[in-house]
Amino acid sequence: MIGPKKRILTTHAGSLPRPLSLVELYAKRAKGEPINPDILNKESEAATHWVIGQQAKIGIDIPSNGEQMREAFFLYLQHRMSGFGGRWSRPTGSELKDYPEFAAARKIALEKMTAVSNFEPPMAIAPIVYTGTSENSEEIKLFQTALTSFENTFTDTFITAPSPGIVATAIKNNYYSDDDEYLDALADAMKVEYKSAVDAGFILQIDAPDLGLERHTLFHDRPLRDFVCFVDKVVVRINKMLEGLPRDRVRLHVCYGNYESPHDKDVPLEYILPSLLEANVGGFLFPFANSRHQHEIKLFKDHKIDEDQYLIVGAIDTLSAFVEHPEVIADRLELAAEILGNPTQVVAGTDCGFDTSAGMGRLTSDVVWSKLAALRDGAMIASNRLFA
Repeated sequence: MIGPKKRILTTHAGSLPRPLSLVELYAKRAKGEPINPDILNKESEAATHWVIGQQAKIGIDIPSNGEQMREAFFLYLQHRMSGFGGRWSRPTGSELKDYPEFAAARKIALEKMTAVSNFEPPMAIAPIVYTGTSENSEEIKLFQTALTSFENTFTDTFITAPSPGIVATAIKNNYYSDDDEYLDALADAMKVEYKSAVDAGFILQIDAPDLGLERHTLFHDRPLRDFVCFVDKVVVRINKMLEGLPRDRVRLHVCYGNYESPHDKDVPLEYILPSLLEANVGGFLFPFANSRHQHEIKLFKDHKIDEDQYLIVGAIDTLSAFVEHPEVIADRLELAAEILGNPTQVVAGTDCGFDTSAGMGRLTSDVVWSKLAALRDGAMIASNRLFA
């Protein structure tokens, strides 16, 4: 999906703020407390209609459904796949060992939040089988229905699905003989969501924080080559899952964890970019707005994407309450266009989602919508300069 020749399109990474009432329902269910499923469905449906309306109002070109029908970007699969059970604590890795004060403060803050936690997910304890065909169809149909009120408003639409790698690393293997067999089983089960998204007319966005995040968590005490090998294995599975699907209808989102921290243990993009570019997708979304990774846009001088591919430039920091000035956003987009050598390959986006796990978003909805409005304005400024 290459944008129109006359302007830079705007999009984001998928998740958008959920109403507090919806967050509370998801948080209760995650804790094992009883909830009324009919109320949950009603709340998530209303929230889906609302976020699509908000995106239309602001002028986002390529919107999502905001992931309102999911409690978290990968945990929702525990309700659509069998074979999961129990709980375990995900390793924190090495990231915060040099910052004990920050780690302690972060722990206290998390304990006070009403949110769905990704830190104690289930485990694989039986064969993995996809059982969520009806739930998946309901989510797609709701998105399609909500869009009917905005005919000719959007340039395109997208819906997200996680990579098999993030599920394999976050939901611990306690059944399969080895991690490769587990990864294969997940890929085979999850590909139904990849295909159904494209068949429904949406762009599929594959959320793959594992391809960056796991270097400083699961692989923090292992050689870099082991992590790059893991990245290669996941990309191979993703490509197999995408067989038969047009690559211009798929984009890949890679990040380093959507949470506030020093992030000084993040793997440099230069070490993994060659592997990531092997993914058979039409677009790539990387975080280039935050102060840890914004310099890495320069890597695309030497690591070229194909002429029919595009780069979604993270031009908005999803963890800072600063509302970026449109001129700052325009500068970031113009730099990307200069480096790529073709402004039609540039799409304006965000570093990550705004509420990847219900209630865990750092920003209030008013700030989020203001940021997205700034993204729209910045893309317009850049477009006027680049396509004059």
